Amino acid sequence: MKIDVLTIFPEFFREVFDFGIIRRAKLARIVEINVHDLRQWTTDKHRMVDDRPFGGGDGMVLKCEPIFAAIENLTGTCEKDKYPKATRIVLLSPQGTQYKQSAAKEFAEEAEHIVLICGRYEGVDERVNDALVTDEISIGDYVLSGGEPAAIVLVDAITRLLPNALGSETSAANDSFSNGILDCPHYTRPPEFRGLKVPGVLLNGNHAEIEKWRNERALEKTQKIRKDLLEGVKSEK
Repeated sequence: MKIDVLTIFPEFFREVFDFGIIRRAKLARIVEINVHDLRQWTTDKHRMVDDRPFGGGDGMVLKCEPIFAAIENLTGTCEKDKYPKATRIVLLSPQGTQYKQSAAKEFAEEAEHIVLICGRYEGVDERVNDALVTDEISIGDYVLSGGEPAAIVLVDAITRLLPNALGSETSAANDSFSNGILDCPHYTRPPEFRGLKVPGVLLNGNHAEIEKWRNERALEKTQKIRKDLLEGVKSEK
């Protein structure tokens, strides 16, 4: 998979993709990640990427011209219906669809090239959304200074779902949200610490009982912390 990130602050990503699973996936050529300074597609001497909004109001808006030029350069076209197969252009903004594990899974399974546009200021000229963007995504109901942190979230969530990115084929399948609910509690050595004991069922070697315990605890945790997820599971049945 190839992921291109468009930002006005490329320094933000200087080392963030050089650790852990993402680093290993890059070294194994499972994913290629490129960070681009949007200013390289400006044409004026001041390299302006933003301007005042029409109609007045506070703040600045990212201009459409450099983004159109960037998408055309990265995909070969700036017409949405002519993108190469399995290409997704993602605008990161608070107005987007809330990002979920199911979306990360869809990207990992269906996309070959993803371009992430990091919004800034008051937003991006809406013509970018209308003409270029295939997915507008928000990572939560709050406002960030820009889309850069959200881009990191998407890259991480997608990369770990790519084939061979994790050490175990079942690791991602057992994550929270993968089956619609939270993950179960986990324990490791020592079996007792400061009077706190690991549940005995995890130590008896009976895999059927362990699986049953994990499923029950996962449902309990979901019921306690994210009851809304259980409603979603019910509605899908």
